[in-house]
Amino acid sequence: MNTVVERELELTLVLSPERGIPVPARLSYRSDDPYAVHVTFHIGSECPVNWTFSRELLVEGVFRPCGQGDVRIWPTKVDGRSVVCMALSSPDGDALLEAPAAPVSAWLERTLRAVAPGSEGRFLSIDDELSELLAPAGSDDLWARDPWPSDETPEGA
Repeated sequence: MNTVVERELELTLVLSPERGIPVPARLSYRSDDPYAVHVTFHIGSECPVNWTFSRELLVEGVFRPCGQGDVRIWPTKVDGRSVVCMALSSPDGDALLEAPAAPVSAWLERTLRAVAPGSEGRFLSIDDELSELLAPAGSDDLWARDPWPSDETPEGA
């Protein structure tokens, strides 16, 4: 059975130290993808933005700075409020977002109850995934026939 843990909340897109704009977001976790968390920004809009990264990265980022490259996460205080900062980088641009720490931590707790750390592998159906990956596709029929003439074909044939 697949368990889904979701939470909608409002993040702040930091434009400058003095200015930010609210961004609706949805945090999603699925037990059939147990190592990942999914964040959708601008929910309800025509062009939502989706990010997927390690649940372990987010769990660690609630407590201490972590990550490198495209996703970096760290806890901090803004105007006396505890927040979790997410710095996201892509070829399309960079974004710094602040999420309220309490709802993010509560949501993470729910994901950890759904799939305990270290037990993620039990929720993966490796055999099913490998079967699907290795199943012949319709175009594979071409390889069943020899597309190149054999060196043993008599000349003029």
